[in-house]
Amino acid sequence: MQSFLMRTPKGFIPENDESARAMQKVPVGGVISVNWSRPRNYEFHKRFFALLNIGFDAWEPPESTYRGLPVQKNFERFRKDVIISAGYYEPVANIRGEVRAEAKSISFAKMSQEEFEKLYNAAANVLLQKVLTNYTRSDLDDVVEKLIRF
Repeated sequence: MQSFLMRTPKGFIPENDESARAMQKVPVGGVISVNWSRPRNYEFHKRFFALLNIGFDAWEPPESTYRGLPVQKNFERFRKDVIISAGYYEPVANIRGEVRAEAKSISFAKMSQEEFEKLYNAAANVLLQKVLTNYTRSDLDDVVEKLIRF
């Protein structure tokens, strides 16, 4: 179970009702094991997905087919390709022994806020170079801001 705690001068207290209920289940004198980390800024996470959505909406892949089927736009593939193009990937081998790039996880547990902010800036640069070529960085930041306020 994941719970959120807030540090106060008197110690840690549950940050929300769900965390409080979970902590009440531990008897007095009971011991629990804790792996802790500071959560990443959720508002910045939303900003990253707004950035990706702007790029995805503007991206028009060439029409093509694969084994007789029309190729479709796919947000998850787009997201991973932007992350890879931004330099955040691991080389992996597939079952045929071919090596390819796999996007690094952007989960809160696997990427610090500092690294996530670097990824955001690198992803913005990728989108400006490959998709949003008529935008400036300032234009892009303005559109992201408008989108997250909506």
